[in-house]
Amino acid sequence: MPSDAKKTSALPNKQDLEAMSVFRYELRKFLRVSEEISNAAGITTLQYQLLLHIRGFPERRWATVGELAERLQAAPNGTAALVSRCEAAGLVIRKTDKTDRRQVQVHLTAKGERCLLKLAAEHKAHYGSFGWIFGAGPNASSDSHIEG
Repeated sequence: MPSDAKKTSALPNKQDLEAMSVFRYELRKFLRVSEEISNAAGITTLQYQLLLHIRGFPERRWATVGELAERLQAAPNGTAALVSRCEAAGLVIRKTDKTDRRQVQVHLTAKGERCLLKLAAEHKAHYGSFGWIFGAGPNASSDSHIEG
């Protein structure tokens, strides 16, 4: 085994554990709210995340199934099935790449764009505790709201 593979971390101290606990608590609160927002709109949180990652992909308005699988930290075949469910719901459409016919692009439909923007607006209000997302400082208040 290479020596760099044997790297050991220092055991966390009480302050580390408290910080990790607060992070996980805030993350779980956000995920619970996200589930409620998505479910109220009639889609799953994974469907919402798929729409977000398609539209939020850097420098373009589409993504491949492989790129989406990476963003979702999911298996490509599971992501392809998720794309199919979103396609059946009229939220996305697959398009063959014009320059590389082996590549399939996943695009939002007009319905998918409307759904994403509505849900993203609702989510954005809850990102206040994660101020770094929109460039706020690390001391952003947990109840602050980002104007959009």
